[in-house]
Amino acid sequence: MLVAALVTIALGGIWLGAAEVARHRAQAVADLAALAAAGRLTLGPDVACRQADQLAAAMRATVRGCAVEHLDVVVTVAVRMGSRISFEARAAARAGPSGTG
Repeated sequence: MLVAALVTIALGGIWLGAAEVARHRAQAVADLAALAAAGRLTLGPDVACRQADQLAAAMRATVRGCAVEHLDVVVTVAVRMGSRISFEARAAARAGPSGTG
């Protein structure tokens, strides 16, 4: 009985660790995708969002949203983790010119 409890606690810790790694990966992908999209914004919103899609796909993530707000690009991505118990971590990032005020 004690062994089963210890195994359950260990597996729970591993799952929580994997969730934290997925969250950090999602945030890193969102940050990079938003920067890549902002770099292409002068070519139009469609080109910018396509660039975010390509970068996210290269990092094994999926863009769930890409919006242009004035000169900023907001990108939301999802990273799928897990093989037996699958879950999705999401993150969003904004990129654009820095404010002058």
